[in-house]
Amino acid sequence: MTSTSSTASAAVRGAAPAFPTLRTPDGPVPAAAPAWNPQRGSAMPAHRYLPAHERVEVPRTERAWPAARIERAPLWVPVDLRDGNQALVEPMDTPRKRRMFDLLVAMGFKEIEVAYPSASRTDFDFVRHLAESGAVPDDVTVVVFTPARRELIERTFAAIEGLPRTVVHLYTATAPTWREVVLGRSRDEVHALVRDAAAYMAQLAAARPQSDIRFQFSPEVFNLTEPDLVLEICNGLTRLWDASPDRPVTHNLPATVEVATPNVYADQIEYMHRHLERREGVILSVHPHNDRGTGVACAELAVLAGAQRVEGCLFGNGERTGNVDLVTLALNLHTQGVDPMIDFSDIATVRRTVEDCIRIPVHPRHPYAGELVHTAFSGTHQDAISKGLAHHAKRAAELGVPESDAPWTVPYLPVDPADLGCSYEAVIRVNSQSGKGGIAHLLRRDYGLDLPREMRPDFSRTVQSATDDSGREATPEALWELFRRTYLVPGTDGALTLGAWSAAEPAPGEHRVTCELGAAVHEGTGNGPLAAFCAALAAAGHPVDIVSYAEHATAAGPDSAAVAYVQCRIDGAVHWGAGRDTSVLMASVRAVLSAVNRAAVAGRGVTAAG
Repeated sequence: MTSTSSTASAAVRGAAPAFPTLRTPDGPVPAAAPAWNPQRGSAMPAHRYLPAHERVEVPRTERAWPAARIERAPLWVPVDLRDGNQALVEPMDTPRKRRMFDLLVAMGFKEIEVAYPSASRTDFDFVRHLAESGAVPDDVTVVVFTPARRELIERTFAAIEGLPRTVVHLYTATAPTWREVVLGRSRDEVHALVRDAAAYMAQLAAARPQSDIRFQFSPEVFNLTEPDLVLEICNGLTRLWDASPDRPVTHNLPATVEVATPNVYADQIEYMHRHLERREGVILSVHPHNDRGTGVACAELAVLAGAQRVEGCLFGNGERTGNVDLVTLALNLHTQGVDPMIDFSDIATVRRTVEDCIRIPVHPRHPYAGELVHTAFSGTHQDAISKGLAHHAKRAAELGVPESDAPWTVPYLPVDPADLGCSYEAVIRVNSQSGKGGIAHLLRRDYGLDLPREMRPDFSRTVQSATDDSGREATPEALWELFRRTYLVPGTDGALTLGAWSAAEPAPGEHRVTCELGAAVHEGTGNGPLAAFCAALAAAGHPVDIVSYAEHATAAGPDSAAVAYVQCRIDGAVHWGAGRDTSVLMASVRAVLSAVNRAAVAGRGVTAAG
């Protein structure tokens, strides 16, 4: 006889592949692999690619960067208007560029790369717009980008005429593949090309003594260039441009295409940091891309290794997988107690502006700015966050400071959403993956309900069933409606109804309730009005044993509604009920009646099922 499971397995084995274009690895399991790792060799042609250490020499140094700490923000230089703009399907026009420029200024950036003036009329015209409109504040320096070609350098200098402070950014590719395949030049010829262009820039700047023009050089694909060549070129330009502390030269060392783990880039930066001449007159800058998805790590390790300046884009826009993300970098510092020196206190406005300008949406899971980044759907996360927020509020009160000034230690939230101008409303959202803690948090926050801890699993099952059936998120409004229908309605509109009733205390400690239950009037006595009501229920044929009870006001003030919660044992089973009224006693009575009616419905359900 064939078992069902064997038949099913055979059917799967004989079925057509679900993904016929994929080739499930079926090579041998490596001999050195542990027993717990059965991964097999794939048909992916990894042999075509050389590892980074075979493509470029990384000088051996006594690494200092692993022990370093970032204690102050580097100079952030956004390249959204040049590098980021070149990566857009539809490059920005002058109005969009101006809006982006104004945003960058408002956020506090002090050096902004604005254009590649010789690349297009639009870029040239935008630089002229900045020069002629007075849009550049006194403490902001404009950076313009040029290749090492005389006619393009001339066009660049024509664009910056009238700007008070400018950095002219010279670049050429220096890596072997780029030299040989793209430029068709030798090492010496590339060096001569750069030296000639740099000398011409110095000559043009000298002819404009009224302008403050500084220089920057980028050996494109630095991370794949021989370190001795980069050092030779950079030190030569340091001398040619006469770098000094009061008139520094910027050497920008880009990981134009990521090819190695971030520690390799850090080693390369530290080597340059140690060997650059006139180090106090040189600004060591980095420009990581994100081809391996490690641009942020490369930038952070580069700063540990001696970099003082970081070029990137807001939200990581750029060619291929993008430039390094300045928002993530800066806010990473913020979460370490280091002032990022840039204002992100209204991150939603920053995000919307960038999206409007570049017409590319920011991912909803972006580390700090995504619409879902502060949101928890998971039950365990929600419970921890809810407890963490309550603890944070309590700690702030104990310290006598506003919550916005209290130390931040909330689980799962590395940054206080309020620091970024975000509310707490979207922190906890409920779907089929959510738990009782998140549900209770939303009901407390939006409706003033403080569900007893023992009641939360009971209501959570109701929510789980509703979200499983719908497949949708449960909004706070939907949660309130579920709670109302599940617990409050049975206390007012159930099978057993409460008509006229009265409560009295004929003697101290003795309470009597007279009430109309259904069509009959019943009485009960007890040591409190609620106990007396339960006695009346027993007289009507509905015995109830209250296991636990809780009550609270939903808001401050004498007119606030009260909510009561009761856990009752009825016919051997435990049932929850809740009631709401401006009278605490009335709320309690309705809560007990709710539990009775819910028990009756549950009993009918069991009978029907049986």
